[in-house]
Formats: sequence, structure tokens, C-alpha cells
Amino acid sequence: MRPDAVHRVLDAELAAARERRDGEPPRVLDVGGGSGVWAVPLAVAGCTVTVVEPNPNALATLHRRASEAGVLDRITAVQGDADVLDADSSADLVLGHGLLEVVDDAAVALSALARAVAPGGAVSVLVANRYAAVLHRAIAGKLVDARRLLDDEAGQLTGSRETVQRRFDAAGLEALVLDAGLKLELLQGHGVVSDLVPGSVLEANPGAADALAELELAAATRSPLRDVAARLHVLARRPA
Repeated sequence: MRPDAVHRVLDAELAAARERRDGEPPRVLDVGGGSGVWAVPLAVAGCTVTVVEPNPNALATLHRRASEAGVLDRITAVQGDADVLDADSSADLVLGHGLLEVVDDAAVALSALARAVAPGGAVSVLVANRYAAVLHRAIAGKLVDARRLLDDEAGQLTGSRETVQRRFDAAGLEALVLDAGLKLELLQGHGVVSDLVPGSVLEANPGAADALAELELAAATRSPLRDVAARLHVLARRPA
């Protein structure tokens, strides 16, 4: 199956970083990187990665996965959250994937990511989409929750046991990025249609996986499909 929209963008960004650094390994900072879902593959691809994560259990899993992949020497783990970031502005690429939904203040966290990236470098943000959450709950028959999410600008189900504090729509995410002093280069959907296609369809139809990947890439930047994707992805750049 072909790379999804987010991986395609990150691959291009890292290739550009290697060129800027005359072939030296790109430096990646993964904030809220958890167990290394993004960090380990990036290290395997030759990047040096620092993961900032408050959960010690997730860091233990990261260590195990990095060891199994043979990239322990390329990954530095730091226990903490966005508050521990300093403004050394040394990273070529900063990831905040699944971060802004759970921090106390999304604007403060994004500003910290913006300060951590080198001038000319990029910040990649991946967040849950409020409108997708509305649709998914409506389809599941949770109509009251769907209406509450639609009416709540923060995309939060107050009083529930959810760990998600907020969800985003395209306009709100764009405003947050610009307020952090970053230049928005791309806002696309992630999981536009792929989350809706049953696995049985892919198994029963040869070539369906590639066809789905092509459709996903084509739909990722096309509104209104982008605007109801399961997740929204932004690539933003710190001015040089």
C-alpha cells in the first residue's frame, strides 16, 4: 500500500532537510511521541529523534521498540511534556501528533513547538477532527453526543470520561497555527475515506488497497472531504 498523505508530506520535508544539511541526518523532535509510533520509523529512516513524553510506560515501550529496530543510538527519550522544551531552535522537524487534544492549553503548546524548530524548519501537527467525531457518533446512534460535539466549539464532551479535552475544525486549527507565528503551508485530511472502508472489502478485491490509497491521497486536500476527515494534518513553517 502506498504511503498516506501525512507520510508523503513528511518524507518530502525530511528530504529537503537532508539537502539543507548537506546529507547530514535530519533532527526531529517528537513531542508527546508516546511509544514511538512515529519516532522509531523516522530513526530507521536515518533521522536523529528526540521524544518528549510524560508517560514512563510509553517510554519503556519506546525503548523496547527502538532496541528491536536497532536504532537506540538514534533516539533520545525525555520524560516530560511541552513545558520542558527550551527555545534552542535546533530541530529540522517538530512533530505534535495527537498532542493538542490533550494538553491544558493548545495555544501555549503550539507556541512551544514553534520555538523549538529551526528557522526554515517545519512543524507537523495532527489532531482529531470535531466534525468527523460528530458524524461517527451519529452513525453509531449516539445522537445526543453528536449534537453536543457539534455545538461545542472545543469539540469536547463535558462530563464524559474521555481523555480528549478538545477537537478541532480546519478554521480553528489554521488560526491557532498563525497565532503561533508559523506560516501555514498545508492543511489536509488524514483518514478521509480509509477509516470508512471495511477490511473485508480490501480482502475481497485485488488491487483495492492501492485504489483506496490513491483515493485517500486525492481526497486529502479537497474540501469538503478534507473537512470531515478523521484527523486534520498541518505542515507549518517557521520563517527563516
